[in-house]
Amino acid sequence: MLRIIALLLLIPLVDMVLLVAVAGALGAVPTVLLVVLTGLIGMLLVRAEGRHTLAKIQRKVLQGDPPTDELLDGALLLIAGALLLTPGLVTDVIGFLLVVPPTRYPIRIAVKKWVVTPYLEQKTGGFATGSVYVGGFPNDDGNGPVGGDSGGPGGFGGPGGFGGSTDDGVRDIGDATDIDDVEDGDDRPE
Repeated sequence: MLRIIALLLLIPLVDMVLLVAVAGALGAVPTVLLVVLTGLIGMLLVRAEGRHTLAKIQRKVLQGDPPTDELLDGALLLIAGALLLTPGLVTDVIGFLLVVPPTRYPIRIAVKKWVVTPYLEQKTGGFATGSVYVGGFPNDDGNGPVGGDSGGPGGFGGPGGFGGSTDDGVRDIGDATDIDDVEDGDDRPE
């Protein structure tokens, strides 16, 4: 988390230093025109790519498929639009990388792999990615109250518990009284 905050603080600092260097080389007016021009061209590209992505989302929904990649593209385009509106050359370069489809595709793959999948894995316990436990209980090593025949006294698999085994190999259903005692209303042990 601290790395992300440091990166977010470092980008505007590098942007300001680069703008001062470019303004020193080209002059103030050409630098301002360059920033405005990159922002304008970037916003036109974001608008065109946004319409294209929205059409792809609608097409996927009509086909009955989930538009997961297209929604992630939409989110990346929103970030690109914000970066392109921010005055600066570094933010414009990052924004252009997010707008252009050939560079957006590997970024989308990386975001899915390192951001979306771990988040879904954590929130759903593996159900979203399909890595759920299918054979037994989690952390079932057969030696605790969850597994094996060692359910403890009165446990489901323990001695004297429901489903436990007695010494003679007969299944014991617990400490139930004799059926005749229950019918007579006498539930005292004999």
